[in-house]
Amino acid sequence: MKKLSIRWKILMLCTVIVLVSIGVGSAIVISHVIQLKEQSLSERSLLIARTVAQIPEVKKHVQQKEGWTIIQPIVENIRTIYHANYIVVMNMDRVRYAHPSYDKLGTVSYGEDEIEAFTEHTYISKAKGELGVSVRAFTPIMSEEHQQVGVVVVGNVLPSIKEILKDFQREIAWTLMITISCGVVGSLLLANHLKEEMFQLEPYELARLLVERTATFHAMYEGVIAIDKKERITIFNERAKQMMGVSGEVIGEYIRDVIPDTRLPEVLYTKKAVYQQEIIVGNQLIVSNRIPIEVGGEIVGAVAIFQDRTEVAKMAEELTGVRAFIEALRVQNHEYMNKLHTIAGLIQLGKTREALAYVFEEREEQEAFMHFLRTRIHDESVAGLLLSKVSRAKEMGITFIIDRSSALFSFPPRLDRHDFVVLLGNLIENAFDACLATEREEKFVELWIGEQEDSWTIVIEDNGIGIKEEEKARLFDYGYTTKKGNHQGIGMHLIYNILRKSHGDINIESSWQIGTTITILFSRYKGDDV
Repeated sequence: MKKLSIRWKILMLCTVIVLVSIGVGSAIVISHVIQLKEQSLSERSLLIARTVAQIPEVKKHVQQKEGWTIIQPIVENIRTIYHANYIVVMNMDRVRYAHPSYDKLGTVSYGEDEIEAFTEHTYISKAKGELGVSVRAFTPIMSEEHQQVGVVVVGNVLPSIKEILKDFQREIAWTLMITISCGVVGSLLLANHLKEEMFQLEPYELARLLVERTATFHAMYEGVIAIDKKERITIFNERAKQMMGVSGEVIGEYIRDVIPDTRLPEVLYTKKAVYQQEIIVGNQLIVSNRIPIEVGGEIVGAVAIFQDRTEVAKMAEELTGVRAFIEALRVQNHEYMNKLHTIAGLIQLGKTREALAYVFEEREEQEAFMHFLRTRIHDESVAGLLLSKVSRAKEMGITFIIDRSSALFSFPPRLDRHDFVVLLGNLIENAFDACLATEREEKFVELWIGEQEDSWTIVIEDNGIGIKEEEKARLFDYGYTTKKGNHQGIGMHLIYNILRKSHGDINIESSWQIGTTITILFSRYKGDDV
């Protein structure tokens, strides 16, 4: 069976609401009209009763035998003038002296609600009779000597609901027509507005999308957290709960109550996305992308997608270490081929002594450098990187000097071998590029790595082209580069992120066309706050 569209559902719902509202309103109005009518008839009945009771002829003849011959015409005339349904006059023996039915004149009344009227009480009562429900006014008849001589009863029948509706049928018809028309038009406008707000989707389609979206988010390996503009959580998938150590249902709660040190709300106020930023939430280091959610030009929330840094670091560590060794082997292979050609040339020239001396010299130099790496650099990835950079520098005609007092036995807090390789690799490559940008014959880069009891220091110096003052301000911006060619401008940005994560300090001293010295300092005891 085909499902009804949202427009028809809203139209039907609004129509039902309008009809129910009209019904309830009509019931209230009719009830109020009946009350007003009853009050009006009660007051009028009481007024007629008092008027009849004050007529001298009624006072005089109600005490005489067969006095109804005088009283009946007078009372009937009054009943006709005031449109009363009936007027009854009785003496103290309850004998009727006036009544709408002539055959009841002179007979005795046995009504139960008449008793109090014979004790000089004036009151209103409501009773159901042959003509319907009526209100009756009871008033005593007092003689000139202030003695009660009889009772006047005036009754008026209350109109039925059918009679009331008949009196207001034109107003009711107009009201129904106007309200139903307004309800239909309003419901159509509301339905069209809702369709636009729901991207022309039906409710069941939105429900299906919500179920699919929720299942997708929970199936993702990445953590996903989303908040609305009031910082309330709208998405918090299972992976995010595992990474943040959160349990239970948190949808609808404020993000700061669940994760006090989160930075996700910052995106709501800055309205700028943050990509590939390493931050610490709780005790975990994560790589986070935080993006504002914009609908119709308005920021309505923010979403964070993040990964556990441990997994990424392991993969990057393996990848970086392998690449470093591959690069080292490639460069060394090229270098040794050149050296073999040199030795072969000396032998062909008959200079065996010089060839042997060249071999010993190269072996001693290589053994000394390898011994330095084994004893002073206690990480294979960093050692492989330095080995490859030395060989690469020789290929480019750059003298790359690694201070033999350098030492690296551990890593600064929050840094691993991957971070250190990225940091050193970019520093060295930038120094090489700066040297290649100059036309001087002697190009050198010098590196010193120092590890003290409470700090780590890296100093790299080159006699390259240098950095202009106006370039220093944007040096760490993502995508900014002063180099020519296909450089992406992310090296210094990566260095900045690593320093920010580990609370490292950097000092850059540079002179244009003279050279640059960069000093980086890591402290072992800096705070852990983010």
